[in-house]
Formats: sequence, structure tokens, C-alpha cells
Amino acid sequence: MILLPVHKYSVLEEQIKEVQRNVLFARSVVEKHLSGIIFVDNVNKPRTSLIAHPYGMLLLMGDFDNKTFNDEFKSYALNAKRSREKHEWLIAASPEWDNVLTDLFGDSLIKAPENSGKEASGIIELNGRMNFSFNVQKYAQFEKRTIPEHDLIVKTDAVLFEQMTGSVIPQKFWDNAKDFETNGSGYTLLHNAEIAATAFSAFVHENLLEIGIETIEKYRGNGYAELICCKLIDECLESGFLPVWSCRSENTASVQLAGKLGFETTLSFPFYRLSD
Repeated sequence: MILLPVHKYSVLEEQIKEVQRNVLFARSVVEKHLSGIIFVDNVNKPRTSLIAHPYGMLLLMGDFDNKTFNDEFKSYALNAKRSREKHEWLIAASPEWDNVLTDLFGDSLIKAPENSGKEASGIIELNGRMNFSFNVQKYAQFEKRTIPEHDLIVKTDAVLFEQMTGSVIPQKFWDNAKDFETNGSGYTLLHNAEIAATAFSAFVHENLLEIGIETIEKYRGNGYAELICCKLIDECLESGFLPVWSCRSENTASVQLAGKLGFETTLSFPFYRLSD
């Protein structure tokens, strides 16, 4: 696998738009919305590529019958050289790729319930990922909750951008606060002036805006994710954006919230967790 120079990322722009699964995270790298890394088999005429978003998400696309690249990728995926310090999540571009990976990973591929989230070197944990489409009529029928007393929803600015903690926050999806304020959007729910939850644009492409959500652990169970997502969805509709939702199949809270907010399942496919 060869590192593709940033100035050559454009060679993959048309190919990535043909992927039927939601891979806006990888498009963000290819279109240089943020800093990422791309590996290919050939710098000038890539047949196969691995696109890495800094959040820890990967897309494998292109020619799935590329033995040399596949063998090198297998070594990377199994962390044979112990170069990966944290786990990563992999999406393959097509069902054909999934078939290849099943053979490539062999006995190292273990279903998520069997592995129970345990860290184990050389293990590929098989999860599921779901893509949704937004039904605006269904959302219009959704009865929105009133914001509780002592709670306030505000636009996420540079100060809040820097203050947020958690795993799914704007800092993980944008290079800096200025870029987020200029090209992204989001809202923060404050409880007694303390950050409790956020919903934000993880990726923005053309008229598509993919939603990212985080609720601080001690505030979970209060319906804050629902409140904050409604605010961002309303802004999307007012501004002509189509809200996009994707999540792990095993994330039942996210799946259920998506259904309440008018999202309907369109695709389900394998989602691979590469151990560190």
C-alpha cells in the first residue's frame, strides 16, 4: 500500500461518488474537507484504495480482486506490525468486497456478540452498520418535546467547540473551530449552563448533512439527544439540506432515535472493527 499525495486525491472523486453505501466520511477526506490519509496500489492510476478518516473510520474501495494490495491490507487490518495504537472501523464499498474480506480474514473474523467488545490483537470484530433515509412527512408528524426548565439550546460556537468532551464531538470531525463555524453547523444543549449534549454536522456535501450526536454520560436518559437533533434537523429543512443518519446496528439507542425522528432504514451491511 502506497501513501497517495494530497494533491492527487482528486483522482478518486468520481469513483467514491459511485459507492452506494453512505461513505460521506471518506468523501470528506478525498475532497479535502479535513486532513486524512489515503493508501493506494498505484499513485498515478490507483485500482484499489484505503481511505482513512482521522476519527478512526476506513473505506476500502476499488478493485476487490487485487491480490497484492489485499495481502498488504490484511497485514494492516490484523495489525501484524503493531503499528496501530487504537482500534479503527472499516466499511467495504460493496457486497463483493465483503465476500473477499470474509475469505481474507478467515478465522480472525469474529462476530461482535461472541467477542463482547474485548480488546484482542489480531482480531477483526464483525458488527453491522445501518444507513437511513429521511422521511420529512414522518418527521412532520413527530410530536416534539418541550425544552425543560434550566435547559437551553444554543448555536455551537468556537468556545463550545473547544470545550466539548466525548467521543462524537465536532473536534473529531473538523480540523479546527474556524473551519467548523464556516462550513459546518451544530447546536449545544446546556443544563444549568453546563454542556450536556450536542448535535452537529459531521459531514457536509452538496445538500447532504450527516448528523453526529453526543450526550455527556451523566445526562443520558433525559431525552437530550432527541431535543438537540430536532433543532439541527429543523435548521437543515429551513436551509435546504437533507439530514443523513448512519449508525452501528448494535447501537439500539441510535437506531430507535432515528426511527422516532423520521429516518427509515435503507441499507444494512458489515462493519468491521480492527483491533489495536
